[in-house]
Amino acid sequence: MSLSRKRKKELHKLQSKLNDLWESQQVLVDQAGHAVRDAGRQLGNYGREEIVPTVRGAYGKYAEPVIDRSAQVSRRVLSDKVIPGAGAVVGSALSIWDAAGDTRARLAAGKGLSLPDGKKYAKRADKYGKRATRKLSAQLSRLEPKKKGMGAGGVIAILLGVAAAAGVAYAAWQTLRADDELWVADDPLRAPDA
Repeated sequence: MSLSRKRKKELHKLQSKLNDLWESQQVLVDQAGHAVRDAGRQLGNYGREEIVPTVRGAYGKYAEPVIDRSAQVSRRVLSDKVIPGAGAVVGSALSIWDAAGDTRARLAAGKGLSLPDGKKYAKRADKYGKRATRKLSAQLSRLEPKKKGMGAGGVIAILLGVAAAAGVAYAAWQTLRADDELWVADDPLRAPDA
């Protein structure tokens, strides 16, 4: 099939326009890549300079006081209510054990049954209770957690950073992916034939 000179001339013009379009698309892809890299850098800077301090501030302002108060209340209830109560129970049980032992000893000695001295065993119960309370308090103070590295604010900041990096990577992938129907060719140095 032979083409006329006019058609050949039109095809050459079309070929040169397509080559120009192809080159401008290659420049556009390069500029898009630079823009995505710059956006990722800016997003990282924004996260470090704005988001992380805001999250830390909000955590310090709202969450940390509530957590600290609840921990203090828990410690106070445990040390003021639970441990003394447990000490009193232990002290009472030990004084009852002593009273039973004394009664057994009197019966074995043949002295017969008599009512135990309430004041004597009350003093013993107090003494045993105070000793048990001291031991439980010492155990509790050893169980108190030590302050470790990163808190909840650090974890939240890391999660936000990972989410931001994933968003930037997805945007870059969407921008730079090869789509045959669009404009990215297999051979970037050769223009498509008309």
